Amino acid sequence: MFNDIGPLELLTIIVLAVLVFGPDKLPKVIQDVMRTIRKIREFSESAKADIRQELGPEFKDFEFEDLNPKTFIRKHLDSEDLGLKEIRNGFDLKKEMAEVTEAVQSYDTDGPSSSSSSSSSSSSSSGGRIDMTKKPEEDDRPPFDADAT
Repeated sequence: MFNDIGPLELLTIIVLAVLVFGPDKLPKVIQDVMRTIRKIREFSESAKADIRQELGPEFKDFEFEDLNPKTFIRKHLDSEDLGLKEIRNGFDLKKEMAEVTEAVQSYDTDGPSSSSSSSSSSSSSSGGRIDMTKKPEEDDRPPFDADAT
């Protein structure tokens, strides 16, 4: 609960408590605070038990700590059910990049089969490939509409 309180902060709280409540009333105040914290914990545990009982047996593995998004994600990503390790190990980025580079280089050395023909004959003669090196013609540009801007 108080994991982020350092020793200097704890000493400051103790000094302030002694100054505010005085050394004679401080033990009674500490007992009252501890009793209140204990009652809050008991109330919280009984509420959790009631919720688990109402949810039924299908939610027996339900943990309220999983409602924290960080805990929920950490728990489900660390589990072996997802097979993330197999996916990560099965994906070889160097191999994939080498295949893509080889495909691009083989396409560049083969070159487009007929760059001067129309796009329909070019795509049919090159096995369904689209010629990406073709420069757009002036007629392909849409007309400028001043009212649209």
